[in-house]
Amino acid sequence: DWLVTAINKATTCAKSNSRIGLLDIFGFESFEVNRFEQLCINYANEKLQQKFTSDIFRTVQEEYEYEGIQLDDVKYEDNGEVLNLVEGRMGL
Repeated sequence: DWLVTAINKATTCAKSNSRIGLLDIFGFESFEVNRFEQLCINYANEKLQQKFTSDIFRTVQEEYEYEGIQLDDVKYEDNGEVLNLVEGRMGL
């Protein structure tokens, strides 16, 4: 809270309602009532997480293998099954 307040104070003028928004891309959130808007937000977050995982973990591992650099396998969760719930043939 302190950091966000400090950044907001440093980047806004007295008559502004500007805020800094942070996007948490790690998984679905659970509310008492989830509406379509929240589903869209969660879906976008999962797609961003998949892109991040691909760019960081898969690509680096493939590059290291190609260059013959020893690297222990990095374990990560693939969220493809979650995305298939929305994107798949029987999905939304």
